[in-house]
This record gives sequence, C-alpha cells and structure tokens, in this order.
Amino acid sequence: MDFNEADFIVKYSQKISELAACAKTNDRIDPAFYEKFDVKRGLRDKNGKGVLCGLTEISEVTAWEQKDGKRTPAAGVLCYRGYNVKDLVKHCIAENRFGFEETAYLLMFGKLPTESELAEFCEMLSEFRQLPKNFVRDVIMKSPSKDMMNMLARCVLNLYSYDPDPDNVSLSNVLRQSLQLIAQLPLISAYSYRAYRYNTDDGSLVIHKPYAEYSCAQNILHILRKDSNFTDLEAKVLDVCLTLHADHGGGNASTFTTHLATSTGTDTYAAISASLGSLKGPKHGGANIKVMQMLRNIKENLKERSEKAVYDYINKILDKKAFDRTGLVYGIGHAVYTVSDPRAEVLKIYAKKLAEAKGLGEDFELYETTAKAASELIAERKSLDKPVNPNVDFYSGFVYSMLNLPEALYTPLFAVARITGWCAHRMEELVSGNKIIRPAYECVLDRQEYVPIARRS
Repeated sequence: MDFNEADFIVKYSQKISELAACAKTNDRIDPAFYEKFDVKRGLRDKNGKGVLCGLTEISEVTAWEQKDGKRTPAAGVLCYRGYNVKDLVKHCIAENRFGFEETAYLLMFGKLPTESELAEFCEMLSEFRQLPKNFVRDVIMKSPSKDMMNMLARCVLNLYSYDPDPDNVSLSNVLRQSLQLIAQLPLISAYSYRAYRYNTDDGSLVIHKPYAEYSCAQNILHILRKDSNFTDLEAKVLDVCLTLHADHGGGNASTFTTHLATSTGTDTYAAISASLGSLKGPKHGGANIKVMQMLRNIKENLKERSEKAVYDYINKILDKKAFDRTGLVYGIGHAVYTVSDPRAEVLKIYAKKLAEAKGLGEDFELYETTAKAASELIAERKSLDKPVNPNVDFYSGFVYSMLNLPEALYTPLFAVARITGWCAHRMEELVSGNKIIRPAYECVLDRQEYVPIARRS
C-alpha cells in the first residue's frame, strides 16, 4: 500500500500529541541545575560573553575594550584576516570595483590578492559557475521546495553524487570543492526559486545562464530578473551586502557548525549542508525577514509618519499589543556588539543611497525613526546606560526589497555570502584542528532500575 502522509498525520495525530506531552515532561530540566553545575547556556556567560572554545585567524568580532583594567563597551569592529571590513568596502567602492571576490580570496588564503591574482581567482570562479549536466532538470526542477534553505541543503548534498572524489579531505581537494560551492550556490538559489514559482505560483520559468565577465553580485541580479537589467548602483550595493555577510568570527552558530562537522572528518557537502541547516534558524539567519514584516506593519498602522506616532507604536510593540505580540523589535541589538554593529553602519550608508536613487527617501526615514525610537525605548525600559543599536539585519532586508529580491531568498543570499567564511573555517579546522569537537554534558537524572515489561504501569 502506498504511503500517504496526510492520512498518516490524521491517523496518528492524537497519539503523537500524547507522546509529545510525555516527552515534554521527561525532557524538562530543572533550571536550578544550570546554576549548580555552572553551565554556560548557549555557551555564553551571564554577561553575554561567549565561552572561548577555539582559535581562528580568519575573522575577528570585537565590541569591548580594556580601560583601567575594566572591560567596557566599545564601537563594534569586524576584521577579516586582520583587515577592517569598513576599509575593504571603502577602498573597493573608491576604486569602482566589486569587493566580494576579493573578500573571498582574503578569507580563503589569508592575504589580499594582487591584480593578477584576483583576476585569475575571478576567472576560476567563473569557470566553476556552472552546475553538473542535467542537475537543474533532475534535482532542482523535479522536486522544488517552498523553503529555499532546505532546497539549498538538499542540492548541496546531491552535489556529492556528481563529485568524482567526494570523500577526499585533503586540503587541495577541499579547496577545489569549496571554490565550486562558492561559485555554484548563487545559481542553485536563483534556479530553486524559479522552479518553485513555476510549479506552485504559475510564475514564468526563466533560467538565465551566468555571464563569465560578471561578478557574483551582477550575476545574481542578472539571473533573477527576467530582463536581466540592473544599475551599477544596485549591483554595487548588493556586493557590499555580500562582503559584509561573508564571515563573522568562528563562534556564530552556522560557522561553529562548520567547525564541529569538519572535526568529525565528514565530507565537504555534509559539512556545508549542516551549516545551511544552522543558518536557516530564525534566531540566526532569518531576522531580516521579520524586520521587513515589522516595518510593513508599522507603515500600515501609522495614521501619520510623525516621530511621536512612531514612538507610540514602538511602545505598543514592546507592550506586546502590536505586530506579532512577542514584545520584540526585530533588528535592534546584537548578541555580541555593544555600542554599534559595524556592518549596520556601513549598510545604512548604502541603503540611503539606494533609497534616494529609487525615490524611497521617506521609507528610509521611517527606518531611521524606528531605529531611534526602538533603541531609546528599549534602553529606557531596561535601565541601560546606552541605547541598543540596529544590527545588520535591520537594513539588509530593506536593501533586498529595494533590489526587488523575493523574501524567500533573503536567507539564501546570506548563505551565498557566508559560504566563503564556512569554507575558510573548514580548511582552518582541517589544518589546525586535528581533534574532534566534543564538549561535555552533565547528566542530572538519577540512575534507574530496569523494570520487566509485564510489570510496567
């Protein structure tokens, strides 16, 4: 008899609910145990500082400084291989060129490329910017998914079958696989979205091939737009987004997942698919979508766009009386940064430029007023000395919307950028790790005597 998932769900829904209730009861750990055993929940201490569990030379995230022997909040700094990301963006823009490929080279190989090295690297990525024969037809078109992140993970796992040497974890082979994945992920993302729209929403099926002379940002816009048209400003702003998202230290959830999976000796495709699964979580990679939804809600419910009206509505959100009634203002604050998120500072500049070019200055002003109101009101309610500030997610969704990119691809675009960092960290783990990552968990349940099945109640 053929398996019918809908019938299965109906038949066993009540029993599954009962078993879930049982699991919930038996999986609940007394919070007092976390204090007793000094467990750093989320691998963070009470002050939010991460537990040191590894070393890296790839990127650095700093938000504190030492003054008179005291640890004090400071403006956030993000460095790739020791270079401030603000400088990377500034110089590429000043020289009127795209920076994501240079950033990828820097992260992967630990140094800034010369002109000839960068040209050769871009040529190599261009050669790799193609999918195996019939991959689009057999893997993407035949089983499209409404969730693009799940689709990315499935496609990456499928690439294992097309690789002539998939399990070889020598550095040269992993580097080859990494460069292919960096080049291929934009195609997989765009084609997966097109396949889904074609199969479910009666969308047009448009599959553009990438152009060899285009950068990653240019090819994304070319492939996703039916007419392939875009402005240089649009491509440059998307390139800035990719550069800012390329890496963020070794301890963020998806990158730590890369280190963890790599330490087991698994193949590149399994490791990267695990990282994709980690990034998919709304607490990690999906926040910019919530920001977009929140701002739409604010626009729809404001009778006027005055500062007072915005402050009043943010108060309603914080009081759990508006938007999704969670009391959260999305895109404000960060787990690591204290005074400021450097990525948000950079992206705010280019979001404003793009908004002005598209006649969306009023929308940008609403974002600014919302950020100001949320920062001040949250600080006031929590009795903080300094206001919390917008993080990169606050502006990235706005930028993507101005680029007419579908919301379904917001998190995949994060992955398109972050895979460079994942691959760099994977190679670092292979070279310097050499030990399976195995943290300890304390069992807090008493030992039990086995009861024969006939005597169980």
